[in-house]
Amino acid sequence: MKYLFYPGCSADASALEYKKSTLAVLEVLGAEVEELDGWTCCGASAAPVVSELLGMVLPARNLALAEQLDGDRDMFAVCSACYTNLRRTSEAVSADPALLETVNRALEVEGLTYHGTARTRHVMDILANDFDLEAIKERVVRPLEGLTVAPYYGCQTVRPLSPFDDDQRPTSMIALLEALGATVHRHNRAASCCGTSLQMTKLKVGVSMAASVLEACEPADCVATICPMCHMNLDSYQDRVSQALGRQLRIPIFFLPQLMGLAFGLPESAMMFERHVVPVKPALEKLA
Repeated sequence: MKYLFYPGCSADASALEYKKSTLAVLEVLGAEVEELDGWTCCGASAAPVVSELLGMVLPARNLALAEQLDGDRDMFAVCSACYTNLRRTSEAVSADPALLETVNRALEVEGLTYHGTARTRHVMDILANDFDLEAIKERVVRPLEGLTVAPYYGCQTVRPLSPFDDDQRPTSMIALLEALGATVHRHNRAASCCGTSLQMTKLKVGVSMAASVLEACEPADCVATICPMCHMNLDSYQDRVSQALGRQLRIPIFFLPQLMGLAFGLPESAMMFERHVVPVKPALEKLA
């Protein structure tokens, strides 16, 4: 399996552990991954607010770069916002030739042309659908037995543009976690919003949304997520959530590839657990 990798800004900064663990796991699985050279920010959620065209051109620039390389390789993103922006742009220009022409006029300054052929996928899609579960089980040397994990996808991973899972009741993480030996805690907040950037603008509302997810996951030993923003909100705001709930809440938040790396026997240092706000030691002790 060969892929292009679009990191996005968070995977090179606040969620560096997500990037490192993802690349390590894909290497164990035998995938060949090349990082997209010259990639730039997709615009996140800010660019479309400033300019709808800018919100299209920024992702299109990265898609045009991908098209210049091997056309047989899918490009994947680990950030759900990046994934959404790249897919939104692809679908918008494929449905509107005039928009594609406008986007390409903006890209002319760099000598780039976007043809609308580059395909973007989320790493969750790749992990769940490109690798046989038996092959994954064969690579498990440290089963996650004794660990109960609550899957958490967040809202943008499975909607509005994702074709690989149910947009209300996603299940793609369940078989993977079970293949690693973990017990899965099923709950009704797996695709609920974590509060996104409301923690920066309407803190009380954002904390309330994060609290609803964490409460649903609380019976588990830890949470597995696949979105940098979700990880930040659930990991970094547990003190605020505890204040709102009137009781102490502490549940480790992992990126899914970190748990896969543990099960594959990769060094814990390679998973960069020291970057987490809520200590992961209580969960790791379940595996001892």
